[in-house]
Amino acid sequence: MLSRTLITPCLIIAATLLTTQAYANDPIATIESDHLTFHIERVAGNLEHPWSVAFFPDGRYLVSERSGNLLLVEKNGDRQVLPGLPSVSTRGQGGLLDVSLHPRFGSAGGEHDWVYFTWSKPDGNQSRTALSRGKWQSESLTEVELVFEQDRASSPGRHYGSRLAWLPDDTLLMSIGDRGRDPSRAQARDDHAGSTLRLTATGKVPSNNPFIDDATTLDEIYTLGNRNIQGMVVRENGEPWVSEHGPRTGDELNYLQAGENYGWPKVSRGNDYATNEPIGVDSLPGMVDPVYVFTGRFAPSGLAEVTSSDFAAWRGDLLAGGLASETLIRLSLTGQEVTQTDVLLKGQLGRIRDVRQSPEGAIYLLTDESPGALYRLKAQTE
Repeated sequence: MLSRTLITPCLIIAATLLTTQAYANDPIATIESDHLTFHIERVAGNLEHPWSVAFFPDGRYLVSERSGNLLLVEKNGDRQVLPGLPSVSTRGQGGLLDVSLHPRFGSAGGEHDWVYFTWSKPDGNQSRTALSRGKWQSESLTEVELVFEQDRASSPGRHYGSRLAWLPDDTLLMSIGDRGRDPSRAQARDDHAGSTLRLTATGKVPSNNPFIDDATTLDEIYTLGNRNIQGMVVRENGEPWVSEHGPRTGDELNYLQAGENYGWPKVSRGNDYATNEPIGVDSLPGMVDPVYVFTGRFAPSGLAEVTSSDFAAWRGDLLAGGLASETLIRLSLTGQEVTQTDVLLKGQLGRIRDVRQSPEGAIYLLTDESPGALYRLKAQTE
């Protein structure tokens, strides 16, 4: 069901301001969904193709821009560019991508005050997906270091993946796309492309990774057969879930299980861009079927679980953002099955790149535009 937008006079004013100035907490619209009503506020505007948002314990934000800037955004929407980041490859879909804080950031002593970010690392005329981190000290990023890079570079511009999510044991999941030119790389066990990886906080291989004793498979690989994951969340119960780009349609929601193969390109529910003919087959033995296939050309990016008491009617549901579809969809789960869907936004904000729940319980969205913006969804209280 498509949710209903209540147009108010402030919506007309905000639509004009969106292209001019960045006022924090601009009221944009009120949305009535099946189970609750929520308001949309703009936190910061005039962003250049933002890709990811992370939340400091004091209520400020980190926002990555694909151009290579990492922004510190104040509560009032003011921002500054943090120095010291590496030079990124900005061809096509490349650039500065996901950003994440160590799960124990802010704990006593500051030992874990690390900011992690993924980026497309230039390598001559090629590039590769890379992971770096920097220590947060004295309001700046210091000790920036490369902690991991995929095993081979290839033609720049496509399918970097690059989402990050922390498992309960403080190991880090990282997606790497198939890089677009040769989809069969996603089935190659000696190639990081088209997989998710599991790493320690310093970029090493955990001793209990699923392929650690398999000489044919790279030790970092957690799952393979993944085309291009750009939504990733570890649920409150510890389960990792992802939203994954198919080719022409066939976008998937998947529950990640260690050591499994998710089929791309042998298994796909999508079609070839040029011929519109099916790619692969719907299912094969030994390969995991998607939990859910999004309708049409959804183009997923950003995935969050709702655990906030402010959104109690959605608790345990997933929120998935869509780029080309300009859609935010709610997915209700029973076990590992999607039992209900609800389209919350469609076209009101533009291309949704990231979806996050903040520590205080609000839902945040980033729009992949230039200018793009950071928005906050707040549930209406009686």
